[in-house]
Amino acid sequence: MRRVGITQMAQSSGVESKENLMDFTYKVNKEVLDKAGLQRDEVDCVIIASSDIFHSGLSCSNSYDWDGAGAFMIEGTRAEDSMFSFIYGCMRVMSGHYDTVLVTSIVKGSENAENDALTSFFADPFYSRPLGMNETSAAALQMREYMERYKITEEQCAKVVVKNLGNAVFNPYAHIKKNIGVEDVLKSEVVCDPIKSLECAPKSDGVVSVILASEDKARNLCEKPVWVKGFGSSMDHFNLGDRDLLNGQLPTAASKAYKMAGIRDPRKKIDMAEICEPYAFQELLWSEKLGFCGEGEGGKLIDSGETQIKGAFPINPSGGVLAMNPYVSRGMYRIVECALQIRGKAGEHQLGKKVKSALAHGTHGFAGQSHSVVILEG
Repeated sequence: MRRVGITQMAQSSGVESKENLMDFTYKVNKEVLDKAGLQRDEVDCVIIASSDIFHSGLSCSNSYDWDGAGAFMIEGTRAEDSMFSFIYGCMRVMSGHYDTVLVTSIVKGSENAENDALTSFFADPFYSRPLGMNETSAAALQMREYMERYKITEEQCAKVVVKNLGNAVFNPYAHIKKNIGVEDVLKSEVVCDPIKSLECAPKSDGVVSVILASEDKARNLCEKPVWVKGFGSSMDHFNLGDRDLLNGQLPTAASKAYKMAGIRDPRKKIDMAEICEPYAFQELLWSEKLGFCGEGEGGKLIDSGETQIKGAFPINPSGGVLAMNPYVSRGMYRIVECALQIRGKAGEHQLGKKVKSALAHGTHGFAGQSHSVVILEG
């Protein structure tokens, strides 16, 4: 199988855009094509991650997306998850059938209903949905169990918010940027006990695009391709009651990615990570399941200071999903942030150490029902 390189990237800010969806999509995709020196008809394939009725408010599936991405009359397909789309794009290049693939993900959260109103439709319509089950209530159950089983404290969870929103101050694309303290988080409104409002990701806009290419083609499109070394994904049971909320499918997804990348000890081989944490405590839990610390030691990890932007193992130097949450696109934003760090092009939130290898993580569904992991290397 051929090596796959990320050649060019472009992203929008997470703040509300006044542009219509087609123009919003067009600007970012035109930028990434211009960076690569390509016309739209020189791209072999286009893969779009978008949502129609729920996260874009449209009744006609991706009709605006195709035109805005320049995908008209080009081989293409669509998915609802940006990391799935990215992995699908990689496989198309690896297959040998395509040399270049444009992967783009689109959502305008500012035009949608509240995320919990939308995520309530994840639940089955007969039993869970009438109870008011949505992403936040599922996360609250998970957080309470996590705290009680491993003695994780509310202060440790709050430290994730302080770290990530502080990192976001230096990220021009982030939506929420604040220098706050642990007490500010703990005093914020309780949304669904024990989750506080500052521990929840916002509802953001976001278009993000990358051009993937085979090894020979990649070196013609950029000076320093970022190579895809491994990827994996896995999905848990549909019904929340059929799952152990603290032992989901993230280790399965991660093990697939690590095996493909030839990694046995992620803490030694990976320099930094961008983790999808729609709720603050999940950064701690996902860190355990990715093998960055032992089981139940996520709280100790944040206490150690190692995950700070100047720490030994930075997590979410961009600010993560707590700082910017374009729902459909958030996983691919993690990939782009990792690639920028590897290239040394992350701007003011660029790490002080050389980044050779990075991990990007994405999740969707109640309490991390679906997980994806991508390993990148310079």
